[in-house]
Amino acid sequence: MPEPVRVQSAPFDMGAELNAFAAGVTGAGAVVSFSGITRDIATGDLEVMEIEHFPGMTEKALTGIRAQAMERFGLADAMILHRYGPLKPAEPIMMVATAARHRADAFAGAEFLMDYLKSRAPFWKKEVTAAGAAWVEARTEDEDALSRWSAGD
Repeated sequence: MPEPVRVQSAPFDMGAELNAFAAGVTGAGAVVSFSGITRDIATGDLEVMEIEHFPGMTEKALTGIRAQAMERFGLADAMILHRYGPLKPAEPIMMVATAARHRADAFAGAEFLMDYLKSRAPFWKKEVTAAGAAWVEARTEDEDALSRWSAGD
C-alpha cells in the first residue's frame, strides 16, 4: 500500500492511485476522492505552473492535517498526494482520498483536506507565461472555505 502522504515531482495515474488506496481499506462503506488538475487561472496563456515546497516541512504539515481529518471524521484511512516542480496545464497536480463507514464522513474528510491544501499547505505556486512569471496569491474564497471548519461545522 502506498504511503498515506506523498509529495513528489513525478506524474501519477489518478485511477491507479485510487485503486491502490481503495484496495488497502478495510471496514469502510465509502471511498471519496478528489483530483486537482493544473489550470490557467488568470491569463489564459499558462505555459507552466512551478510549485515549490520545503522538503520535510511540507510532509510534516500534510501528515498533521491528515491525522486531524482521520480523528475529526472517524476516517478508516486518508491519502494526500501532491506534486511539485514544473507542471503543464491539464497535468494532475494533487489528489486526496478518504474512506469511512459512511459517505458523509468520507465527503467531509475530503473537503476538509482540500480546503487545507488550498489555503494552508506549504506550497508556493508561480505561473509562467510568455509575458513572464508571477506568484499566485491567496484567494479570499479559499480562506472562506477553510473558515467553516473552525466554526464547529
